[in-house]
Amino acid sequence: MRLKDKVCIVTGTSGYIGQAYATRLAQEGAKVVLADVVESPQTLSAVEKIGGEVLDLRVDVTSEESTKEMARRTVERFGRIDCLLNNAGIIRGPGMGSRAIEEVDLAAFDRVLAVNIKGVFLCIRAVVPYMKQQGGGKIINISSGTWLHPSRGRLSNPHYVASKAAVAGLTRAICKELGQYNINVNCLAPGATPHDQADEILAAGLRFDDEERPLGRPGVPDDLTGTAVFLFSEDSDFITGQMILVNGGMETW
Repeated sequence: MRLKDKVCIVTGTSGYIGQAYATRLAQEGAKVVLADVVESPQTLSAVEKIGGEVLDLRVDVTSEESTKEMARRTVERFGRIDCLLNNAGIIRGPGMGSRAIEEVDLAAFDRVLAVNIKGVFLCIRAVVPYMKQQGGGKIINISSGTWLHPSRGRLSNPHYVASKAAVAGLTRAICKELGQYNINVNCLAPGATPHDQADEILAAGLRFDDEERPLGRPGVPDDLTGTAVFLFSEDSDFITGQMILVNGGMETW
């Protein structure tokens, strides 16, 4: 119960990683706000099953009005906002995948940056006034290690990689401004975390991706959620402006 009675907003909760974050935070005693543009019935059920207090909201992170409403309704329900986990992001969909720079669909480019970086910016801006008023808070932005190396293939997927580099840059840019209000802001940068296949891959002793990964296994949700709990807990009170890579050593920082 390291986060007992903390109020935590998690964006992008309809996906399996978002579900893992929300469930783990609830297990640690947090009151969880599920924020996604679509419904998150499996996540809602998982949090309720363990007895967690939960608020389920439809939120478009690319809309300033929607993100402000998210913050307002959170405070209306729970009285405060202690933590924000900016997990919403696009990596798959029309126009996505590894592409040559000449072939990147411009509509997809705009959409990826709108969700992956503008969405992070707007969610932070929505919660900061409440965190200032209450004397502090903690923010985790989900980046990626993909921008720390050239593309491993011949195609660069530049729109996604650029958006995740921007998340790290935004974190560094605002940490001093927010630090004076006792608001910590950090990046969590996951490696590949395969859905549904991780247990089978581990049981077979296989690697999901590059064999150069020092710890020699794919990531699993618990790797990420444990780091999130640490960054939201009192144990990380003197950490801000940092990017923590949770990837088995695939990239280093």
